[in-house]
Amino acid sequence: MQFTCSRKDLSFGIKTAGRALGSASTMPILAGMRLDIQGDNLILQATDLERSIRCRIPLAGATEPSSTILNGDVLNRIVAVLPDDTVNFQKAAESNKVEVLCGGTTFDLLTLPLEDYPQLSDKPETPFIKLNKALFQRGIDLTTFSALNTKETSRLSLTGVHMTFKSDGVRMVSTNGYRLSLYDMALTNGPEGEFLVDANALRDLSGIMSQIDAEEIEVYQENSQLFFHTDGITYMVRVMEEEYPDIDRVIPKETPIGLNMSRHAFLAALQRAQITTAEESGAVVVQAQGEQLHLSSSSSEKGETEENLSLTKAVDEIKVSFRAEFLIDALKRMNSDEINLWLKDSESAGLLEPSGDSNEDHGFVYVCMPIRLDM
Repeated sequence: MQFTCSRKDLSFGIKTAGRALGSASTMPILAGMRLDIQGDNLILQATDLERSIRCRIPLAGATEPSSTILNGDVLNRIVAVLPDDTVNFQKAAESNKVEVLCGGTTFDLLTLPLEDYPQLSDKPETPFIKLNKALFQRGIDLTTFSALNTKETSRLSLTGVHMTFKSDGVRMVSTNGYRLSLYDMALTNGPEGEFLVDANALRDLSGIMSQIDAEEIEVYQENSQLFFHTDGITYMVRVMEEEYPDIDRVIPKETPIGLNMSRHAFLAALQRAQITTAEESGAVVVQAQGEQLHLSSSSSEKGETEENLSLTKAVDEIKVSFRAEFLIDALKRMNSDEINLWLKDSESAGLLEPSGDSNEDHGFVYVCMPIRLDM
């Protein structure tokens, strides 16, 4: 094996593929990154068996097709400190070492057994669907935060984002049982299907997409795998085989009281009120009447906070408590200047959605369960 590439391209490829590196304590070979020369390209790939990433970068010069495996973390650390120059890789046919040269620096790296590396699936020839990259990223940002972390629960379905494809659109939903994020993206003549995808995997995918200029992302589906492909990068993730909760029962159908207000003012007031919330509940009391909204929080250890905000429309009197963190998480990710918080009574879920003509939050709905306090 022998090839030459730019340090910038190599760094991008290693960092991108490295997001899927597995743990050496589970299977030592999963800590390895596979390097394959294919024509004038280098294919870097890594996997933790639940997901895999392939990334193609251009080569300045290469020998015949060949493959090797190197420790991914070591590669990443090396490339991070190399001078901004061309990088040369050389490996003799029977050697178990790869020589990496850049500027006046040389590294001799030990290879890992090529035969031990798992066989990774190739994406199908025909895409399941093509999605607008910017809108798909927006959907990921507006839904993944509501899912639980795998360390927080044994209910694996709550750690994923449920994606439902229909002819007129795709719906992305996540919930932790106390809040729910829903994002609808319009499609034309879309396919039918539904998949539950790990929220952390989607966050990584969004991070990769943010570094590329492509306008579309192709989605491929085969058996229990989804492949997301764009601009020389293929991200594979296994679909979670879990039954997802019936969200139709969670989304409020009757919410006659609509609190219309400035998102920025509401967010800032909640962040101030959060400081004195009780540790066990994190509750802030939302009380509205006429054109005034009163926020308050208190705890025996911290003290009290009270603040008044203006509503754009008069409403009937209502008083309800929410976990401040849950409302803040949603409001921080929205871009609309104005929002509506729709309510029914003190014991029913609230529904948060954008208000006005903003298109950036179009399709987003957020449901938050109330906290029952002695009010």
